[in-house]
Amino acid sequence: MRTETSPTSRALLALELIQASPGVTAERLAGSLGVTERAARRYVGILREAEIPILSTRGPYGGYTVGRGVRLPPLIFSATEALGLVMAALDAHYDAADPADPVGSALGKLLRALPEPTARQAEALRRMAHAVPDRYAARPDPATAAQLVEACSSHRLVRLGYRSEAGSEWVTQVEPWAVVARHGRWYLLCRLVTSQGIRTYRLDRVQSIELLDDRFEPPAELDPVTALEENLATGWEYPTEVVIEAPIGRVSSWLPRSIGRLEAVDDQRCQLIGTTSSPDWYAEMLAGLPVPFHVVAGAELRQAVRELGQRMLAAAGTATP
Repeated sequence: MRTETSPTSRALLALELIQASPGVTAERLAGSLGVTERAARRYVGILREAEIPILSTRGPYGGYTVGRGVRLPPLIFSATEALGLVMAALDAHYDAADPADPVGSALGKLLRALPEPTARQAEALRRMAHAVPDRYAARPDPATAAQLVEACSSHRLVRLGYRSEAGSEWVTQVEPWAVVARHGRWYLLCRLVTSQGIRTYRLDRVQSIELLDDRFEPPAELDPVTALEENLATGWEYPTEVVIEAPIGRVSSWLPRSIGRLEAVDDQRCQLIGTTSSPDWYAEMLAGLPVPFHVVAGAELRQAVRELGQRMLAAAGTATP
């Protein structure tokens, strides 16, 4: 049985031929592909629509060449690999079928570049499966992420303009150590140049970026994920200090490291020390503990806990005046 080759597959074959024989004419390209010259020109058009710079020169010695900087390896994916890419996009709560979404657009281009038998199942999954939007996700501008990744890789200091959740704005110089994606949010793990304090900044709240000429050396054997989670609770506006009526070993399994630092008080109690820019969220996290706790420092957190408790009492019909 004769197997039909998709126009995109033939366009990729045309790209390989042009790369292998710079200056190849439409006539020779058509002959190698076994199609008409008109079809060969159409495949060149498909490559140009995919933003691959195919240059053409008129005249008896003219032909097609690939623009500078393009060295594309062949796209060889199994059906399982293609399905895995689509599932990864859906797991990240992207609309994989939306051509207006950067991920959906890129995924569509990738699948169109694959042979039809390989892409068939992945394309069906992309169009028929749906991801529930992550209401807690806060994805940054890709240009912001790219600039900070470049600063991290080149070990260049950055002058950063930032706006906190509470609305405070400031400009500071930092050593950008790593960019980390965590639960739908993107963070910059860095060290302040002035105080040497370690900070974590959300990329979607970055207001401005200026790469400086000065360089730095990141810590040896840095574990960005662990360092991020340990420092997510530091450097925010409102200090917190809570005593929890349970051993530190039990509490560490109930609370994420990002909420603060746990210290043992004795064999039966531990202390949680941190900072937050959202006392209401912090109070809700503490309310999930299955043991008593006491706010010993942090006026904002104490007020948030009091208001949350009053709301819970009102919901149970036992509110106090």
